[in-house]
Amino acid sequence: MSFRIRGGANASSGMGVADHSKATYMELQRKKVHRYVIFKIDEKKNEVVVEKTGGPAESYDDFTAALPENDCRYAVYDYDFVTSENCQKSKIFFFAWSPSVSRIRSKMLYATSKDRFRRELEGIHYEIQATDPTEVELEVLKERAN
Repeated sequence: MSFRIRGGANASSGMGVADHSKATYMELQRKKVHRYVIFKIDEKKNEVVVEKTGGPAESYDDFTAALPENDCRYAVYDYDFVTSENCQKSKIFFFAWSPSVSRIRSKMLYATSKDRFRRELEGIHYEIQATDPTEVELEVLKERAN
């Protein structure tokens, strides 16, 4: 049995990725210009665009506060930490943020576009799928990075 999503693009086609989105990610990855980048799907343009960036001095709390409580987003966060051997390291986390209270259409759109978007961003170390704030607590990053 097959089914189609009525209206709009075919669900499997996914979204395009704005050049600005890729360039902003590269600034985070290579130049450390941003601590985090939050991306959203622009349904009119049918592509993933930058919604917000956080400067290098911004904290993880600033990042989590910037995620909307009731809508989906993609995000990347550059996590700096010190290893048990006292080495300074950095790991890039990709977040698929999909709060349980989001609209079903939004959840479906973000879920079907995630893999294609994620592949555009080279150098991601870890991926976190989160549906509520407890799944994006700093402890989660600490556990994954060590």
